[in-house]
Amino acid sequence: MKVIHNGALVDLNNSPCNETGWMHGSGVFETIKTVDNFPWALSRHMRRAVTSARQLGFSIAGEEQVRAAVTLLCATERYAHGLLRLSFGSDGAWSAVHLPYTPWQEAATLSVFRDRVSIDGQPVKSYPYTHRLEILNSIKAQGFDEAIIVNDAGKVCEGSVTNLLLKIDGKWCTPPISDGVLAGVMRALVIEYCGVAVKSIDAADLSKVESAFLLSSLRLAQPVCAIDGRLLEQSPEFGAEIEAMALRTSVG
Repeated sequence: MKVIHNGALVDLNNSPCNETGWMHGSGVFETIKTVDNFPWALSRHMRRAVTSARQLGFSIAGEEQVRAAVTLLCATERYAHGLLRLSFGSDGAWSAVHLPYTPWQEAATLSVFRDRVSIDGQPVKSYPYTHRLEILNSIKAQGFDEAIIVNDAGKVCEGSVTNLLLKIDGKWCTPPISDGVLAGVMRALVIEYCGVAVKSIDAADLSKVESAFLLSSLRLAQPVCAIDGRLLEQSPEFGAEIEAMALRTSVG
């Protein structure tokens, strides 16, 4: 398997990455959907990576260099549907790994995570990512697909690895970044193009959720069928609208 390490195409064993694409050490990362070996919304992901690194006090490789390396990687490791992971270490090293990805086919079941999460500044997409994966694994062990995380002020934040899109009182909304939400790429797109409102949501208001989606760059908009066993309405037309918008706006 070939990967990119500091701009060069090398064997995985000669890189600081493991077989699932995670680089050793600490830094920021982006996980990007590819279709027919073309990355979606790469410019948006690069802008977020630059911002995240700046928040943590370091800089990353230039976009032109990263794009050239990604083009080479995707021409070498080819998949109809792929997961492209870009990692930028705080020590200046960086990598890109392209892996096969199977799109979600079923609606997700959610459960409210038992522990409140403290808000400590704006979240960044950083690694090691173990804290979020531990939440995901914990909720999966209970038979659910994804968690709903609530902050220490009692406000709904997001999923363990996704943003939330919720329909309450007939209106689609998503929690604000100020409530401890990662600035997701798909989240930004549905706010810009799909008329989604940004509003704080009390944990108690989860009982009022009529319909929902999980948002992420890989899933796009995965429908949610239930929250803690309570069945939700399905909104396939809105889901199709989001996916069409994602395709239309994700070139480059």
